[in-house]
Amino acid sequence: MLFWNVPAPDQALLISGSRHKDPSTQFRIVTGHGSFVMPIKQKARFLSLALRESEVSEDCVTSQGIPLQLIAVAFFKVGDDSASIANAARRFLDEQGRMEELCGRIFAGHLRSIVGALTVEQIIRERDRVATEVKEGSQPEMEKLGIVVDGFQIQEIGDPSGYIQNLAAPHAAAVASQARIAAAERDQEAAEKEQEAERAKAGFARETSIQKARIAAEVQQAQAETSQAGPLAEARASQQVIAEQTTLAERNAALKEKQLEVEVRRPADAEAYRQKTLAAAALETTKLEADGEAYAALTTAEADAKAITARAGALSGENQGLIAANQLVEMLPELVAAAAQGVEGSRLTILNGAQGLSEFTTGLAAEGLTIYDALRRSLAAVATLPDPPPVAPGPGERRPAGAAATTTT
Repeated sequence: MLFWNVPAPDQALLISGSRHKDPSTQFRIVTGHGSFVMPIKQKARFLSLALRESEVSEDCVTSQGIPLQLIAVAFFKVGDDSASIANAARRFLDEQGRMEELCGRIFAGHLRSIVGALTVEQIIRERDRVATEVKEGSQPEMEKLGIVVDGFQIQEIGDPSGYIQNLAAPHAAAVASQARIAAAERDQEAAEKEQEAERAKAGFARETSIQKARIAAEVQQAQAETSQAGPLAEARASQQVIAEQTTLAERNAALKEKQLEVEVRRPADAEAYRQKTLAAAALETTKLEADGEAYAALTTAEADAKAITARAGALSGENQGLIAANQLVEMLPELVAAAAQGVEGSRLTILNGAQGLSEFTTGLAAEGLTIYDALRRSLAAVATLPDPPPVAPGPGERRPAGAAATTTT
């Protein structure tokens, strides 16, 4: 409707000239609903109840005499109650656009007052305290203006003299040093990590190479074993065959040895023993016969010797002995021949070859010498006779040591 006015949610409708005006305000305040305004007789105005922001930038001096530039922000609005709306309407209704400027001056005055009682260090470390004191200090004055302060914050602290910078220099240097140390430590750790990674990579590569070489060696060994499996099997089989053949040959040799023992050696030993026994008996018989013949020859020789002695007695001097000795030597072959007549007609087997034949001949000669010695003793009365010459072995005869003769009849 043309005369019906409705305020916004953040506005207050002020109606003056109404008969229903508030005696304390001299006008009617409408919020939250509309109202009819009579033309000519009533006048309607709107007062904003929205939140406002005021930036405060002020040069302040601390209790130490250090100048600072503070920049702060204040948040405020017109109060929602009728008294606050009425107070604000009377002061700012026509100057609502300057409300931030006007309130900012009030906040700046309180900020200078509070900063002047604090040190730089306190302001830096206790910004909330400064903001709270400014808010609380301006609150009574703002209430008279119908203003409610919602918040106050210090955004920036300027330092024209460099006091804060110098104050922070040691800490900044320490922080910078720590930062450099931390950076160096990080770089060192990064380098160590990189080196460890490189060593691990190299170790892994080494292990990989070793494993590859080991696998290749195992593969080559397996291939070599596979390629040699056939020859090895044949060699083992051949060794087994050779072993079996060797065992069989040893058994056959042992069997042949036993057969030789039974069939050859024992019969040969028995035959040799029989032949030896027979030869010994024949030799004994031959010796007995030879002794008899020798005895007969000796008797004959003694008779001859007597005759010779008798003849020699007829002779005289040294010539007699020489003559007798010469005749005795001339008779020596006949004496040996007489000794050999004992074995004439006998079948003799010479076992030791030339040695046995030599020993047999030597035995005959010994018999002749025996007869010779008997004759020489018979001529003891005659001058000493010369020794007969040694009987030399016959043609082709040898006299090796250790020979034996065995006769077989």
